[in-house]
Amino acid sequence: MSVNNVNNTQSVFDQINQTNQANSTASSSKTESDSDMFMQLMIAQLQNQDPTNPADTTEFMQQIASMSTVESIGQLNSSVEDMAASLLTSQAALQASSLVGQTVYTKTDVALVDASKEVKGVIDLPVSSPDVQVSIYDASGAKVDTISIGAQTAGDHNFVWNAGDRPEGKYRIVAEAQVDGKYQVANSYIAYNVNSVTLGQNGIGMKINTAAGSVSMDDIKQIG
Repeated sequence: MSVNNVNNTQSVFDQINQTNQANSTASSSKTESDSDMFMQLMIAQLQNQDPTNPADTTEFMQQIASMSTVESIGQLNSSVEDMAASLLTSQAALQASSLVGQTVYTKTDVALVDASKEVKGVIDLPVSSPDVQVSIYDASGAKVDTISIGAQTAGDHNFVWNAGDRPEGKYRIVAEAQVDGKYQVANSYIAYNVNSVTLGQNGIGMKINTAAGSVSMDDIKQIG
C-alpha cells in the first residue's frame, strides 16, 4: 500500500477498510464452521443414543449453553483483534501521510546534487573525536572535496556541503572521525525529500521512498 501525498489519504483508508472487512469475514466464517461442527456432533449423538436409556435433556441444554458461551467469547476476541489491527493500520496511515513532502535524514553515503547544489547531512559519533572530516567522491570514485568540522563530542552533528560549480548527479559521502590517532568511518545520514510511503501488513514494515531509494523507519535519524 503506497501513500503518495496527503490528498490520497481517503483512498488509503478505503483500502484499509477493505482489508479489515476481508479479515472480519474470514473470522466469521471460522466461527460459523465451529458452530456447524458442534451441531453435527450433537445430532450424531442423538441419532446414536440408546433408546432404552436416552440422554438427559438437562445435559444437552448444558452443552448448548457451553457452546454458546464459547462462541460468544470467540466472537468477542475476533472483534477486539479486528479493532486493534484497524487502529494500528489507521495510525500508520496517518503517520505516513504526515511524512510525505518532508525532509528526512536517512542512513546512506549516497548524496544527490540537484539545482540547489546543497547537500545536508548528519554524522553520528559514538565517541568524542579531536578531528572530524567529511570527504566527497564523484561517480568515478575521485575525491572532489573535503569538509573539516574539527573536534566534536559524541552525538549527532549536522554538516552542509555546497557543490559549487560541480555537475549535478550522485556523489559518495564518507564521514571519518579520528579515534586513538586513527581515522575511522562514522555513520552518515543524508537529507532527502519523502516522495511517498509504502505501508506493510497492518502498518508494520513501513518503507520511506526517496530519490535515493526505499528505506525503513529504523534508518531515519531526523525528520525535518
